Amino acid sequence: MRGFIKFVKKETLHILRDSRTMLIALLMPVVQILLFGFAISTEVNNVNVAVVVPKWSEDIRQSVNKLAANPYITYKGAIAEHDIDRFLRSGQADAIVFFAHDYDNIIQQWKTNAAGKPSMQFIMDASNTNVAQAGAGYLGNILAGELQQSANLVETHMLFNPQMKSAFNFVPGIMGMVFILICAILTSVSIVREKETGTMDVLLVSPVRPLSIILAKLVPYFALSCINLASILLLAHYMLEIPLTGNLGSIIIVSLVYLVLSLSLGLLVSTVAKTQVVALLVSAAVMLMPIVMLSGMMFPIENMPAVLQPVSAIVPARWYIEAMRKLMIQGAPFGLIMKDFIILVFMTLGLLAIALKNFKDKLQ
Repeated sequence: MRGFIKFVKKETLHILRDSRTMLIALLMPVVQILLFGFAISTEVNNVNVAVVVPKWSEDIRQSVNKLAANPYITYKGAIAEHDIDRFLRSGQADAIVFFAHDYDNIIQQWKTNAAGKPSMQFIMDASNTNVAQAGAGYLGNILAGELQQSANLVETHMLFNPQMKSAFNFVPGIMGMVFILICAILTSVSIVREKETGTMDVLLVSPVRPLSIILAKLVPYFALSCINLASILLLAHYMLEIPLTGNLGSIIIVSLVYLVLSLSLGLLVSTVAKTQVVALLVSAAVMLMPIVMLSGMMFPIENMPAVLQPVSAIVPARWYIEAMRKLMIQGAPFGLIMKDFIILVFMTLGLLAIALKNFKDKLQ
């Protein structure tokens, strides 16, 4: 046991003296969280809207004033009907609200009979689908809200993320990507570097067993990953205003299992790679694409082709991201993420067993 602790201390000192490793391990996760939380956003905050009003009335003026006062809308004024195409093609407007000639009569019919023809049209520039979809939603909420209530139509409530902030979606995904990439890169490169320099052979002739040497190398990186976990949760809650409505203990437990899984994956990569460059390519380039494309981080798994959905099940980040969204955003109890947790545990045990066996065989 004393020998194991000494090896842990030796590896810890080695990491602390390596400024590049510390920079990658501690700074990169923070930068990525901030970039995805603030700079990369799917929210649409500035929709340029013009109106076409064949005949002004008091009801129309109130609707237009409500439109102009909304912080998500930039009101471009009233234009003529023949200018619609020019405004949309030139980019001066993202959307046009076209009020009907008999707007007041149509509104009265809706209020009394909850039926009638449309009172306005939303003409959208759909060359940018995000802006078009968000803009149509904004306009519908702003201009049709009172009408819908008076006509007893469906009332919509947004749960868990009423402001539709993109950070709520990105942060759990970035956690799944950052942990697996950072842990895998650091552990795989560290062990391969020992092989390249020949110091691994020196360690192996020591009285400590090879398994203890490998575990001693993983312990400091696990501690670094725990620091990353704490910093990301603090940034997510206090800077990005992620609610963390679920039990914090559940979030930490699931995250710790995922960290061990990521370290095991890095150990497995180190048994395949013979140089640090190969270890970096496998850990970063090869694993990045499946994580981004197949984990549900960016694109819903349900929208993927049927042939890819089963493939996504072997991506560990999928189950971690799914669990984090339920715990952090929805405030779900641990029982509702039990399936995700069990899958992560079995993946962790399987990867760790394969990595250690393969590593032992490589040493022989």
